Amino acid sequence: MSLHIADQMAVSLARLLRNGETVFHGVASPLPMVAILLARKLHAPDLVYLNITGSVDPQPERLPESTVDPVLLAGTAGFFELKDVFDLAARGRLDTAFLSGLQIDRRGCINMSAVGPYDRPKVRLPGGAGSAFLMETAGRVLLWRTKHDSRTFVERVSFATACGRVDRVVTPLVVFRLGPQGLEVESIHPYADPELVRRETGFPVTVDADTPVTPPPTEAERTALAAVDPDKVRLFEF
Repeated sequence: MSLHIADQMAVSLARLLRNGETVFHGVASPLPMVAILLARKLHAPDLVYLNITGSVDPQPERLPESTVDPVLLAGTAGFFELKDVFDLAARGRLDTAFLSGLQIDRRGCINMSAVGPYDRPKVRLPGGAGSAFLMETAGRVLLWRTKHDSRTFVERVSFATACGRVDRVVTPLVVFRLGPQGLEVESIHPYADPELVRRETGFPVTVDADTPVTPPPTEAERTALAAVDPDKVRLFEF
C-alpha cells in the first residue's frame, strides 16, 4: 500500500477531531492513534486522548504497532479501567470514539460478528467488544477501514454488530458522511477515480467530476506526521 494513501487517511481522520473533546480508540487502531496525536500536535492541543491501555494523554517515546502495547502508558496523566470508558460515554462525556468493522453498510452499521447466516456463517468474527454500546452512547463515531471494496462496503451487513451515531467514514478512496439517506461521498481523495469508487462500493453512490476533492496533506501536516510517526506505524494496517 502506497505511503501517500496512509498519509491521506491519517490526515483526513486527524482533521475531523476537535480541540477540547475527549477521544477514545480501542485495539487494532494504529491509524486512529496516529490521527489523534497528529491532531494534538496541529490544531487540537487540548484534546483529551484515551486509549485501550487505560492511559490518559500518554507521552510515548515511540509509537507501537499494537495499540495495547504498554508503551502507550508512558507519561500518562492518569489511569482508568475499560469499564470507565463505558461509564463516561453513558454520562455524555465521551465526545468521539473510533470504531471499524469487517463490513460497513449504507446505514453506517458495522459487522464484527459473522459473515453469512449467523448460525452457519462463512466466517466467524471476533465480535464487537463493546462497540454496540459505544456506537449508541458516544457523542459521535468515526469509522475507518483500510480496504474499500464491494465486499467491505455493502448494502446491508450480514449481521449488525453495532449501529448508532456514525458521523464520518474514512477509507482509502473517500470520506463518507452519514446523511438522511445513508452514507454519501463527502469528498474523494485526490488520487482516486470516481468510476473506481462506484465500482468498489456495494451500494449506489453519487461521485463524479463535481464531487469535492479531499485536500491532500499540507506541508505542515506532513511535517507534523513525520514527527508524530517517524517509524510509519500508520502503514501497519495496510
